[in-house]
Amino acid sequence: MARLKLGVLISGRGSNMAALIGATAEPGFPAEIVLVIANRADAGGLETAREAGIATAVIDHKAFSGREPFEAAMDAALEAAGVELVCLAGFMRLLTAGFVERRVGRMINIHPSLLPAFKGLHVQRQALAAGVRIAGCTVHFVTPDMDSGPILVQAAVPVLPGDDEDSLAARILKAEHRCYPHAVRLIAEGRVRLEGDLARIDASSDSTEMLISPLSGE
Repeated sequence: MARLKLGVLISGRGSNMAALIGATAEPGFPAEIVLVIANRADAGGLETAREAGIATAVIDHKAFSGREPFEAAMDAALEAAGVELVCLAGFMRLLTAGFVERRVGRMINIHPSLLPAFKGLHVQRQALAAGVRIAGCTVHFVTPDMDSGPILVQAAVPVLPGDDEDSLAARILKAEHRCYPHAVRLIAEGRVRLEGDLARIDASSDSTEMLISPLSGE
């Protein structure tokens, strides 16, 4: 069976990209990364991808007159590589509705909160200010509305006494590195069905297909 072809978009070190690289290197994983695109030439994740033998491209948003021509260049690169699923991994550019709508059901993102709670930036600050006891991350399909779209997989982590933004973010990041490859596997295995605003998972036995919870405080 052919492996699902992934394109990963990054802006920085790409730690979630690295988690996907590790997962796709495992025997039997049903997806492969065929292209990594960065909008910054100094994105640290580019070297990680190159060391793994993955094709890379730098498409600098500053070199274009607006978002549409920038996205047209990304479109062309993704199509040329035969990308079937786009994975956003710390890609720090807002995408137009047109770019997103061309990839309905074919583009996913990971966000460091249990959506729909705490959208946008400074997520850990929001969670600490709200006094929540459980935080986490969410893999979701991308829609034109920021940090929205059908939820695929979530992972929960405890908020510990004495946590600050950095310690909570580090704990959530560990969960992200488990969550993202798991979500990609579900899609690549054909076990995800979109029904309106919901993603239905053909679970094998229990809810652990959709929820990794709660992780330890380590």
